[in-house]
Order: sequence, then C-alpha cells, then structure tokens
Amino acid sequence: MKTQITFITILFLSIFVLSAQNKQQEVLIIGSMHTVPKIVKKSYKPMLKFAKKYNPEAIYVESPMANDAKSWEYLKNGWSKNYQKFYQLSDSLKTSFDFDESKFNNLSKKDFNTLTKDEIKFLTTASAYKRDNGNYELYQYLLKYGLDGAKKPTRHEDGDLTYKLALSKNLRVTNMDDQQTNREFHTAWNKCIKEGRENGNNTANTKLYKKNYNSSILPAIFRRLGKHTNKRKSLNQLHEMASFRYVLNDTEGCKEGRKYWDERNMRMANNIANQVLSSNKIRNIVIVGASHVIGLEKELKQNYPNLKVILMNEY
Repeated sequence: MKTQITFITILFLSIFVLSAQNKQQEVLIIGSMHTVPKIVKKSYKPMLKFAKKYNPEAIYVESPMANDAKSWEYLKNGWSKNYQKFYQLSDSLKTSFDFDESKFNNLSKKDFNTLTKDEIKFLTTASAYKRDNGNYELYQYLLKYGLDGAKKPTRHEDGDLTYKLALSKNLRVTNMDDQQTNREFHTAWNKCIKEGRENGNNTANTKLYKKNYNSSILPAIFRRLGKHTNKRKSLNQLHEMASFRYVLNDTEGCKEGRKYWDERNMRMANNIANQVLSSNKIRNIVIVGASHVIGLEKELKQNYPNLKVILMNEY
C-alpha cells in the first residue's frame, strides 16, 4: 500500500512538472504615458489593478541594461539629465564604493518587508554601482515612500504604476531598454520636421496628434485614460507618429528616423525575449512607453514565435 501511494505521488508530481514545463511563456505589454498632467494623475489606477490581477513573475522596464556600454556611452552626455546624473554616480562608485557581492546577492533575495532602512540604502548604492538603473530607482522609491508606495499620485508612472506593482508582488525589475542610436534618431527627427514644413508632412502629423488627443478627452474625464491609451487604435496612432509613418512624402530625414526607431524596438524586443527565454518565468509584464508597444509586439511575434505576446486590452 505504501509503495502504491509513493508511486501515485511521484506520478502526480511528474505530470505537474511536465505541465508547467510545457506551458507557453507570456509577454504582456502595457503602454505607459511616463509623466502625465495633473488632471489625469490617477489614470494609472486601472492599469495597476489589472497588472496586480495578472500576477506577473517578472517585470520588464524601460531602463537601459547595465551591460549595454554603447547606450551608456551616449547617455552619459545624452538627452536625459537624470541618466547623466545616474551615470556620473555609477562611475564614481566604481572607485569609491566597497561592493560586497555576497551581501548584495543575499539582500536581493529578501522580501521587501524584511529589509531594514540601512539594507535598502546599501541595495540602492549597490544598484547604482552595478549600473542597474531600474532597481536603483525602485529602491529609491521604496526608501522615500515605503512598502505601500506614495499615498498621492506622483504623476510619474514609473513609480505610480511600475514600482507600486513591483512592491506589491515582491519583485525586483528587469531592464530592457536600448538607446544606442538615440542621438542619430533625434538628429533625424529634427531633419524630418524641417523637411515637413513645406510638403504637408507636419500638417499631417498635427492632424493625427489632434485626432489622438481629442479621442482621449472623455476617457481622461472618467479616469480611464490608461485603458484608452492601450486600445490598439490609440497605440497604432502613437506608433505612426513616433515612427514617422504619418508622412505624405517620405523624405530622407523621416526615413532615417523610422529606421532608427524600428531598430531600437527590435533591440528592445531582443533584450526582452532573451531574458524571458533564459528564465523559467511564465507570466512576464513589459511596461514601456505606449509609442513602443506596436513595434515591440511586431518584433516579438515575428522573431520569437514560441512566446505568447499579448497587449493589455486584449488579454
């Protein structure tokens, strides 16, 4: 009898493990608005509620990967003052901070609610030392607002949405951004705008922007802007504007801008997929600027058919 019970138990566990192994890995993409106006400061709430219910095992964020030397070479003097400051801090810590890898690894495994203030401070500094911008900002948020996050909306969805989600699920975040050609992209963008003054392109862009803006007014009033932004129609409009697909006349600057935008999405998709596939995580959430969602979806579906790619409003 004992032998039979043991056999049945082993059989059940084997079936359970096999079922888990065969389950398709998911990448669920949520389009963020980054920083929002005061009037729609609570627009993150439906997205946070949805994300918590999805119960992710990993959260991917739009921060450059620590080992992406080419992106950081640009960002240390690039468009973002925050990234400039972070790089300077990280660079200075390489010579001034006594990094204890064993301590870092042990603390990184602890639940957030068991960490002391000094341990959080250590993890914050260690994340900067490792050039891990996503978790550096997560630990800073934890230090400032505590486990429950900010009581009032900060208007920054990296905190209101992403870090509240991470803290509620006891998850560190995973970086996936790529900004290797952002300098070239901004140069091409300016070139495209100059070229568009006389050929109707700028007028077409303005019309599409107004169409997108006007359609968001009612959802904004009823605190559903986040869900509206994640509708495929809205995402397609944002994708067209960001990738210069709105143009009536395809000029050199617009072609270059589109090339750099699409290539950035491709590299971001590669960063996401490679990390997802090397993990054993089934439910993976990507929180990214809404203009990137359609491009990421295309790249992931095209190049990684083993992954199940889902948009927030289509889950």
